[in-house]
Amino acid sequence: MKRFMIYLLNDRFKRKDARYVLTEVRALYTDSNIIIRDIRIATDFLEIDMSIPDDFQIEATLSLLTTIAPLVGSYEIDEKYMGKIASIKYARELFNSEKYWRTHEVLEGVWKRSENNEKKILNSIILISAALVHYQKNESEICISILRRALVKLDGIAGEYFGIDLNKVRTDVTKIIDTGVVEKVTI
Repeated sequence: MKRFMIYLLNDRFKRKDARYVLTEVRALYTDSNIIIRDIRIATDFLEIDMSIPDDFQIEATLSLLTTIAPLVGSYEIDEKYMGKIASIKYARELFNSEKYWRTHEVLEGVWKRSENNEKKILNSIILISAALVHYQKNESEICISILRRALVKLDGIAGEYFGIDLNKVRTDVTKIIDTGVVEKVTI
């Protein structure tokens, strides 16, 4: 099986529609060996986590999805480590464009190779990403619970990390926890 992230244009769906959209997309592939793992609803796109058999052509597979929304793009998931600086830069771009699941995956390789405060910082960003994945699936309570864990990781850590303002991150996450209202966070 090959795993892909598929992006469809989102011009009408809200987070509350996540389960409905997941059901609709899974229904498109009931007669195949394609696995629809999950769907996340961002501001401008739907992110579909899909696995297809090795002998399937991705292009033919994607054509069915256009009944839901226009295709924006896709990529095959690879597990290669890009190096620390490249990974952090790429993860920031992903995070700030609401591709939280991929942010988590990209940073995990760096996190495994880190120590001390750097490990805590990376773990915090990974947890914030994971929390926001749950938010995209309309699971706000789970999101806030994970954000609490992320905030603990930043305890006693201040300043910048590769251009990421940790004080701003702490303030933004604290505001979400205190108000219970999840807003877009950038790093």
